[in-house]
Amino acid sequence: MTIMEENIYQRLTIAEKRLKEIDAELVSEEAFKDINRFKEISKERAVLEPQVSAFLQFKKNKAELAEAKELSHDSDAELSEMGKEEVKRLEREQIKLIAALKEMLLPRDPNDDKNIIVEVRGAVGGDEANIFAGDLFRMYTRYAEDQGWKIQILDENYSESGGFAMVSFKISGKRVYSKLKFESGAHRVQRVPRTEASGRIHTSTATVLVMPEAEEIDVQINPSDLQLDTFHSQGAGGQSVNKTESAVRITHIPTGTVATCQTERSQLQNREIAMQMLRTKMYANMLAEQQEKIGSERRLKIGTGERSEKIRTYNYPQNRVTDHRIGFTLQKLDRVIEGELDEIIEALIHYDQSQKIIGE
Repeated sequence: MTIMEENIYQRLTIAEKRLKEIDAELVSEEAFKDINRFKEISKERAVLEPQVSAFLQFKKNKAELAEAKELSHDSDAELSEMGKEEVKRLEREQIKLIAALKEMLLPRDPNDDKNIIVEVRGAVGGDEANIFAGDLFRMYTRYAEDQGWKIQILDENYSESGGFAMVSFKISGKRVYSKLKFESGAHRVQRVPRTEASGRIHTSTATVLVMPEAEEIDVQINPSDLQLDTFHSQGAGGQSVNKTESAVRITHIPTGTVATCQTERSQLQNREIAMQMLRTKMYANMLAEQQEKIGSERRLKIGTGERSEKIRTYNYPQNRVTDHRIGFTLQKLDRVIEGELDEIIEALIHYDQSQKIIGE
């Protein structure tokens, strides 16, 4: 057994013991008296159960492999040959099990199961940047629809030339953050704008910010620290579309964090959504500060997620999209911009996992 395998074996032995302790606690009367504790250990069990299941399979494989090796030395030639074939099969299975266990034991992002709030803004490039922001919004919504996720627009500021100066939306579903968390940053487009008469290729950018949706337990906010403003909601071109002041802006005074919502007709609904957005923004800022303190080399390679960091280029003349953080290029821009993001997302996840393995 290698040092790596010994380390895995020790960690999974502890996990197996911990799973038994959790199962015993879950059926006790005390577990139902504290609902928060019940939720906490249930989440822990959901992580441990597949690890322990694979570990039990690994131990079974190990025992069968020892028997097969013994059989391969049998004096009976036919039994010996059967043993040798079984050794080969079990060794292949063991390699796969060890690889799967290594992946399962990687540090898990506690936010991976969360829904997300996304902000897309036109940045450098004037009207073309806003149009591109609209293209990115459509790309993410189509990808979300293909995944069976739910989309809810939270706030929007239309651009007269098309697209958005800013659009904020929520995506809800299974493990949304785990797939889209690497989309934060500056996205660059190279193409001939619709507004360009001479046919010259322009370079514009739009920024994307992906934030895990925060729950009340994630961020504690003192109501006295909040400033609430109301105003008339705006439609395309900036015209007022509501005679009442239903739009809401909430400012967290100590940090200057602002959240706005004007998509609902009811001021109460807009206030609830704006509060959720504010909580999520403050949680995202808290996570960013934690990551800054870590300052790990892996994080720098995969990207900091800051708006100013150029992470991807969409080159229309060459039908090419390139993710600069991992040097990944696809000649399928026409399909990517229509929501076919799987290849890029899987490449980013694979890279992130490989860096974690190296770090481990």
